[in-house]
Amino acid sequence: MAKMSEYDSPWKESISLYFREFLSFFYPRIEEDIDWERGFEFLDTELQQIKRETETGRRDADKLVKVWRRSGEEQWVLVHVEVQSQRQSEFSERMYLYHSRIFDRYRRSVVSLGILGDEQPSWRPSRYERELWGCRAILEFPVVKLLDYSMERDTNLRRGEKNALYYQC
Repeated sequence: MAKMSEYDSPWKESISLYFREFLSFFYPRIEEDIDWERGFEFLDTELQQIKRETETGRRDADKLVKVWRRSGEEQWVLVHVEVQSQRQSEFSERMYLYHSRIFDRYRRSVVSLGILGDEQPSWRPSRYERELWGCRAILEFPVVKLLDYSMERDTNLRRGEKNALYYQC
C-alpha cells in the first residue's frame, strides 16, 4: 500500500501551480471574491510552524495562502487537503486546531477548506463542535468530496479550469 505522502504530494504541487484554477473548480464563490491582480502568497513555512505547535502529525498537502479580496481586505486562506482512502475521525478537530492557531497567530479572518478523497460517500465532515456547561466552540467549513465529480457528469467545464481533468483523476 502506498504511503499517504505519495498521494498528498501531487495535490500540494497542483495547488501550488494552479491555485486559482483549484479554487475556481472546487470553490468558485471564493475564487470570484479574490483580487487576482494583487497576486497571492503561499505561506508554507508559516504553516509548518503552526503545525509543529499543534502536534497533529505530518500533513504534506496543507496550504496556507495570503490573498486579497476584491473589497481590498487582506484575507488568509487555509486550504487543507486530505487525500485519503479511509475515514479519519480527527479530521474535523485538526481543521479546528489549524483554523484557531492561524487566527491566534495572525489575527486575520481565516477560511478553512477541505478536500475529501476517501471512498465512503456518506463521510462528509464539515463541522467541529465542543461543548461543556454552556460554553461552545464551533467551526463549520466547506468541503468537497472527490466522489461527487465524474468525467461523465462534468463535461461542461467552467472558465479557467484548465487543470480540472487532473482533479477528476
